[in-house]
Amino acid sequence: MAAISGFPEFLPEGRFIETRALDILRQVFELHGFAGIQTRSLEPLAELSRKGEITKEVYVVRRLHAESGEEDAWGLHYDLTVPFARYVLDHAGHLNFPFRRYQIQPAWRGERPQEGRFREFWQADIDIVGQSTLSFHHDSEVVLVMLEACERLHHELGIPPVLMRINNRKLIQGFYAEIGIADPLAAIQIVDKLPKIGEKAVGEILSQQGIGAKEIDLILRFAAVSSTVGSVKDQVQAFGLTNEILQEGLEEVQNLFDAVHAWFPANVVIDCKIARGLDYYTGSVFELELQGKESLGTVCAGGRYDSLATDGKTTYPGVGISFGVSRVFVPLISKGDLRGSRSVPSAVLVAVDSEDQRPHANEVAHALRSRGIPCEVSPNSQKYGKQIRFADKRGIPYVWFGSISGQIKDIRTGDQSDADALSWTPPNEDMIPYVIRT
Repeated sequence: MAAISGFPEFLPEGRFIETRALDILRQVFELHGFAGIQTRSLEPLAELSRKGEITKEVYVVRRLHAESGEEDAWGLHYDLTVPFARYVLDHAGHLNFPFRRYQIQPAWRGERPQEGRFREFWQADIDIVGQSTLSFHHDSEVVLVMLEACERLHHELGIPPVLMRINNRKLIQGFYAEIGIADPLAAIQIVDKLPKIGEKAVGEILSQQGIGAKEIDLILRFAAVSSTVGSVKDQVQAFGLTNEILQEGLEEVQNLFDAVHAWFPANVVIDCKIARGLDYYTGSVFELELQGKESLGTVCAGGRYDSLATDGKTTYPGVGISFGVSRVFVPLISKGDLRGSRSVPSAVLVAVDSEDQRPHANEVAHALRSRGIPCEVSPNSQKYGKQIRFADKRGIPYVWFGSISGQIKDIRTGDQSDADALSWTPPNEDMIPYVIRT
């Protein structure tokens, strides 16, 4: 059967790398006190369609034999932020605020598949949500936690180093308001396409929206403002604007940069073209790219949202960031940049002398597994040479011969020695598969 475009699948070696990445992300998030949750895959279409330019990408779900009008108001979630907002409202009475959550699940978008973009993909999100208020320092906290996770993914799995680009929606909206843009949100969603389509195309779309040439020039000049040392104040003030919202955004982006730069000086830059197209962002916004793999685009993003979740009486402001697990690892694995050292978890193949001796082989395997050593028993009792070739084909480094007190052979070197299944342990690097960076 032909593959379905945009729904990636891994061979076992690739899946090992992906699950190792998920483990690292989970470990880092839990080290910082984030609690894991999982939300349902389906959400009301009314909720999914009110968050910006995403409606056309939502997958509608209904039963095959549903009657007309039945169950057609549901869709698969396209990210984990919108369902999380609903989750907070549904369970607010049982949560302690500020609530710190991580969520690692697949999501679905009906967009055109391309490098790093898929119709089904895994995301890993962290958010901190308050009740009525949320301190600004949490903005830098989620960025720092994600950068720490990316640093571990870099050192342990070999993903490229990352660069976090930060900005503030207040800064953008204040700027647009002062130069007379009637619909700042629409302009933000257009400027958000700058990295994909370039200045000329963005300028043409802004012109089609009735924005004049002078204002377009100001918008593009503003979007070009950036700094790796954090001081953009002079560059912004050179435009001669004094809007109060702009000044507030400028102060916040500077404070965010200073907090992140103190820990990751080589991994953060202020970039005024970062806008984030979704309409729920109200303050800090951030996007992360892989250095040397910029063609993948933004692989991690998020920001501050002060009114995403509200029940009409209480508002739950929050800040969060999402890491595109599939967006990063599918290209790296499929192109061979990363590969697993073997296709199975087993470190040992227990050889079988003859079928009537299989119970003894099972006993050896049980003794090894009881001490956490992954192993499997040979599926046949052919000559030892064939059993060794079977292990070699699967990447299993050791073959065990005999009973509990038997012999262990490293088939890579040919070394063979006496061993006791109740005490022998392979070197740490052989215990589980490891990632090979090519």
